Amino acid sequence: MAACSSHPNTDVAASTAPQPVQQAPISNVDTAGLAQFQQWKAANELASATQYTTAVKNNPKVYAAPQQRSSNHTAAPNRSSTASGNTDGGTMSSESSNTAKAAQKRGWSKAAKGTAIGAGAGAVAGAVINKKNRVVGGVIGGVLGGAVGYGIGHHMDKQDGRY
Repeated sequence: MAACSSHPNTDVAASTAPQPVQQAPISNVDTAGLAQFQQWKAANELASATQYTTAVKNNPKVYAAPQQRSSNHTAAPNRSSTASGNTDGGTMSSESSNTAKAAQKRGWSKAAKGTAIGAGAGAVAGAVINKKNRVVGGVIGGVLGGAVGYGIGHHMDKQDGRY
């Protein structure tokens, strides 16, 4: 009860309060070398841009823009971004209207189709040829037909560049 008085003693409170510690001034030292890196980057980017424009002027056929292929699908609207900058009187611009394409499902390969068709046809042919035991004839014909169908289909896939 003695600690809770309506008239606090200000002399005691002032003498027990912690005093602020004096801090040394903070100096901004570039420990990571950011300023030096920025200077290096600006010099190299300017040199690269100058070299590029010189190379384009000297050999325009090598740096010609690729021709756009027309496409029949409408996946997304074309988006373009343009950036320009003046260096030594020349301008550089970059435009892009390419949109990302979703991966197409390629379906069955010709080797898989050939295996299935060959196995089915071989099984039927084997069952018809072997009249004494149609099951054995069908199994043997299916295996041989599948192998031949796979070989033909795999050859066709290689011609198409799938494998």
